[in-house]
Amino acid sequence: MAWQGLAAEFLQVPAVTRAYTAACVLTTAAVQLELLSPFQLYFNPHLVFRKFQVWRLVTNFLFFGPLGFSFFFNMLFVFRYCRMLEEGSFRGRTADFVFMFLFGGVLMTLLGLLGSLFFLGQALVAMLVYVWSRRSPRVRVNFFGLVTFQAPFLPWALMGFSLLLGNSILVDLLGIAVGHIYYFLEDVFPNQPGGKRLLTRPSTGGLQNSKAPAGSSLIIWTQQ
Repeated sequence: MAWQGLAAEFLQVPAVTRAYTAACVLTTAAVQLELLSPFQLYFNPHLVFRKFQVWRLVTNFLFFGPLGFSFFFNMLFVFRYCRMLEEGSFRGRTADFVFMFLFGGVLMTLLGLLGSLFFLGQALVAMLVYVWSRRSPRVRVNFFGLVTFQAPFLPWALMGFSLLLGNSILVDLLGIAVGHIYYFLEDVFPNQPGGKRLLTRPSTGGLQNSKAPAGSSLIIWTQQ
């Protein structure tokens, strides 16, 4: 019965958040069970373009390392902030949310070539957190019950926490940079004199794309 309750609750999660979270968990489980190897997942331009192992363009965004604190930490933020975006500023705009993922993924892949980055899932998390934080500037965030600050400081707090764990901050900086580019092109430049929306997705018939209700958002682990 408990599993049925969890399954029912998970099915209430918006489609994109549910799909991405499930893909990350299943990929990690497959590696943990030795059905897959990280060497089959990481981004390698030579293997992608010379050996046509194109799945690496996707799988490098799905693996966050072996089961452990870092994995659960990243999954927590993937689930929370991906869901808050999808139920907040992207409510009823599934196509636009998918387009943001595609835009961020392509740009991170191109920039990742310069830094020889092999796994970009953490950068995608940083992008999601950055976009949410800039669209929720007046929300106050309680960071693990230790300190409270305005939402726009959250991406930098996460980067500092990653540094404390001994991780490279290059991936976090990449995600923040791509998140800022998306935010600027989508939210800032169109509202400037002479500005216009530069990010336009192809029209889709199957994905919902109605305008989100003003002020609707799901705030978790935050306080106004």
